[in-house]
Amino acid sequence: MSDDAFDLNCTYVHLGLQSTAVPLPDFRWAPDYLAQYADEHSVDGEEGRLVMIGASDSTWTSWERHPAGEEVVVHLSGRATLIREVDGQEVRVEMRAGQATINPRGAWHTVDVHEPGQALFITPGLGTEHRPR
Repeated sequence: MSDDAFDLNCTYVHLGLQSTAVPLPDFRWAPDYLAQYADEHSVDGEEGRLVMIGASDSTWTSWERHPAGEEVVVHLSGRATLIREVDGQEVRVEMRAGQATINPRGAWHTVDVHEPGQALFITPGLGTEHRPR
């Protein structure tokens, strides 16, 4: 790893076993890349985490859940409502800059964006599922 700083908006980081941190400068949300990423980091199992900053510029069109563990979400700017399904009910969490929340293991969640911004995600990616909203 270089001593240079990098932009977490485009160079994500994989956290693995034994407190490793591996920069992923060419990360892509393409099925072939995601399969390669999962294969390369499979030894980390449920302990692996993806750290990234993502644009929160529009309301999500799908739900997601992470069966491998809890996800930390830190809202850096803008304003949004994170919506979780808990015991068959929608629970809404208003998010503003500097606020954080934890999505429980396996909880379906989505986001309504009110003011565009950015969020930091620390995600247990193994087995992540999506469904239309």
